[in-house]
Amino acid sequence: MERLQNSFVSIDQMAEAYLKSGIESRPKEKANEQGLTFQQVFEKTRAKGQQSQQVIFSKHANERLASRNINLNESQMNRLNKGVMQAKEKSIQESLVMLDNIAFIVNIKNNTVVTAMDQESNDSNVFTNIDGAVIV
Repeated sequence: MERLQNSFVSIDQMAEAYLKSGIESRPKEKANEQGLTFQQVFEKTRAKGQQSQQVIFSKHANERLASRNINLNESQMNRLNKGVMQAKEKSIQESLVMLDNIAFIVNIKNNTVVTAMDQESNDSNVFTNIDGAVIV
């Protein structure tokens, strides 16, 4: 029995025996053609992905916002983006996003506001071609 117990080796003992100690055994980050390391490329791609999650406004939506004197502040834009994210999580394709008496029709797949209207300019309060609504 004693002989068996002595034949087992811990992971640390194996690491010391077969690998060089410490940092020397870790591979160094290699730079790509542009001289960027993997970490730098990863962070750059991640930041770009976060920017692409921001909603954009179609030409039509921009015209509607301008003609109806609707101006959004940063807080409202953040809430609109949050509403679009919630719609995306629920697999909504075309969403009505209600925000401070302003209605936005948003194509969720493209993160694009298709049109916008405030409560005063919308006389019918009927929205078509949507498959979900988010109130933020």
